[in-house]
Amino acid sequence: MNAKTQYKLSSPDLEAVLTLTRTGTLAQAGERLGLDASTVFRTLQRIEKGLGQRLFERSRTGYQASELAQELATLAEQMEVQLETARSLAQMKPEQVSGSVRITTTDTILHGLVAPALKPLNKQHPLLSFELHAGNELASLTRRDADIAIRATRRPPQHLVGKHVGPIRVALYAARKSSLRTFNADVASDASWIAPDDVLPDHPSVVWRKKHYPKVIPSYRVNSILTVAELVGQGLGIGLLPVFLANERADLRQLTEVLDECQTELWLLTHTESRHLRRVSTVFSHFAQALELK
Repeated sequence: MNAKTQYKLSSPDLEAVLTLTRTGTLAQAGERLGLDASTVFRTLQRIEKGLGQRLFERSRTGYQASELAQELATLAEQMEVQLETARSLAQMKPEQVSGSVRITTTDTILHGLVAPALKPLNKQHPLLSFELHAGNELASLTRRDADIAIRATRRPPQHLVGKHVGPIRVALYAARKSSLRTFNADVASDASWIAPDDVLPDHPSVVWRKKHYPKVIPSYRVNSILTVAELVGQGLGIGLLPVFLANERADLRQLTEVLDECQTELWLLTHTESRHLRRVSTVFSHFAQALELK
């Protein structure tokens, strides 16, 4: 067979290839396509002639898809999914919101604040889905690495739209099963400290400890505040933690009053252009009301 120059596959062509790949017979493919078997056969002949190669091997048991036919079927399936998504969107009621929203935050804020707020949001808008990124680095909203950022900062970027949620208060904690009841200079020098020095050298808790207890060397250096909480709860030492996270745990005991020098602010951020997208504005508005610091 000689291929015609620049044969252009059409959507019906791909649908026919996909259906025959799935069914393996002309009769079953025709039934699904609403055509008779002879029409499906002629369609297949036309496509193969245009491409200049066979897409299926014929046998007594049916039609076996070639590697090219399988690849075309995969692309056709993707088109099928996109078409169904478009149909669903077109049939949605005006009050329904759908789509994927990318959220970036830290693991501490994700587990302590964001996750509890997602459950009622998902119940109210079941067609929404979420991509959650937890890390200490700030994903770029300008490059659309994320739609919404929820971050602890004293100076949010001026080019972003933000809502100040409230202050993140910090105190020193030990395990509830620990014998420690108070904190003083002797405790500071004798206790094992758990801290994120290497990955968060500028974190307010690290700065505070180095300022007031410069001789203290942490026994455990970890990569997140959430890990500090876990190890403190296990009784491995003492650590500085956000009050909103620690007070929800029964395995921790607060040793100090809130330390004003460690306080930072929680901000809900999005890009000026993204805020007009319905899916983004819906989630942003929900978090603006649901996120609550204690």
